[in-house]
Amino acid sequence: MPIPDYEKVKLPALNLLSDGRTRPLRELYAALSDHFSMTPEERAELLPSGTQLRWNNRVNWACYDLYKAALLDRPKRGHYKINDLGRKILADKPANLDRAFLRQFAGFLEWDRGAAKVTDIKSGSSEPETVTSQTANERLEAAFEEMQSALKQDLLDIVRKMDPYAFEQLVVDLLVAMGYGGSRAEAAQVTQRSADEGIDGVIKEDRLGLETIYLQAKRWQNAVGRKELQAFVGALAGQGASKGVFITSGEFANTANEYVEKISQKGQKVVLIDGDRMASLMIEHGVGVSAVKTYALKRVDSDYFDSE
Repeated sequence: MPIPDYEKVKLPALNLLSDGRTRPLRELYAALSDHFSMTPEERAELLPSGTQLRWNNRVNWACYDLYKAALLDRPKRGHYKINDLGRKILADKPANLDRAFLRQFAGFLEWDRGAAKVTDIKSGSSEPETVTSQTANERLEAAFEEMQSALKQDLLDIVRKMDPYAFEQLVVDLLVAMGYGGSRAEAAQVTQRSADEGIDGVIKEDRLGLETIYLQAKRWQNAVGRKELQAFVGALAGQGASKGVFITSGEFANTANEYVEKISQKGQKVVLIDGDRMASLMIEHGVGVSAVKTYALKRVDSDYFDSE
């Protein structure tokens, strides 16, 4: 089953806290995941940024909404306890405690008004599904992922029109940016256009040059198959090499992936990087892209305010 969205977490969270105990969030994470019969895999799912568990994030925001609506008290950061208003709401047996329901409470409405105005301007609707089913972190990360996806496509559109030799140089530049060998001048080179014997570039695995990695770069839109991989592995054998990286602006056919898996069992190491992964690596390591604007997400430093 899909991980329950944070709107669906609110009523079970309030019910769980109805015993009057003050509970830390870590306890709520576990108890509510049991309530929804979540699998270990669902509990371990990360947000796209990889910095926080998706489930923990949803429980955090569900409890924070209840706190802003004054249905919960927060004796200290990360700990919640039901109050009289919360008990009264539970006694009325509400069907849910979504944002539309919570807007009847002045504290929540005041806090939520800014976000609601932005939503109205952008969508013309005060209750779009994306707002009611996703936390603020998830909406932010979803927007970031959307922009990253568009950027990757723009990169691939440009890369697939590059001169093949310039594409080979791009591949070498990318691997140097990833930390192979140090400087571009010291670590990498692109082989000559002729007599390359199936090798498009070479790069040192480390700054000392203890081992060389051989490169094959295909500026293709079509899928690379087993035939091309066999030719590259043959070229590696001709160099007495055991390691290679095959990068394409397209994709790899299943036959290529199966072949690489088969030869890996014989000690031959070939890494495949398709166009989508190449574009992601270019963005991650700043090759062919530049930062437009940086946003720093901050949170309350509880240590600063801790008087103990």
